[in-house]
Amino acid sequence: MKNNTLVHLGLVLLRIVPSAFMLTHGYPKLMNLINGNTEFADPFGIGQAPTLFLAVIGEFICPLLIIIGFKTRWAAIPTAITMLVAGFVIHGADPFGRKEMALLYLTVFVVVMLLGPGKYSVDKS
Repeated sequence: MKNNTLVHLGLVLLRIVPSAFMLTHGYPKLMNLINGNTEFADPFGIGQAPTLFLAVIGEFICPLLIIIGFKTRWAAIPTAITMLVAGFVIHGADPFGRKEMALLYLTVFVVVMLLGPGKYSVDKS
């Protein structure tokens, strides 16, 4: 890694862009939760409302934390778990093209979890 600035810029892009895209999936879920519409998949039998609440954490709250770089490694865990469930449980029987996006997100957030936020973040690690 000869140029640290480029490495840290790469980490910023890897952190911010997928997290911003993830917000587009989490925001409608957040609005449903706020409006009391808790109809949602319940793959583990814990109830639709708790499952929706966990999805909002993984797809909206944690991506916001990742974008600013606060507790980034920890925030990437719920997001990665949400994508793991989406890819292998919710879309498990679907063709690859249907689960591909969740698996790409999973990969990105695992990499963020492993590499951390870089120096252009609140954590500055």
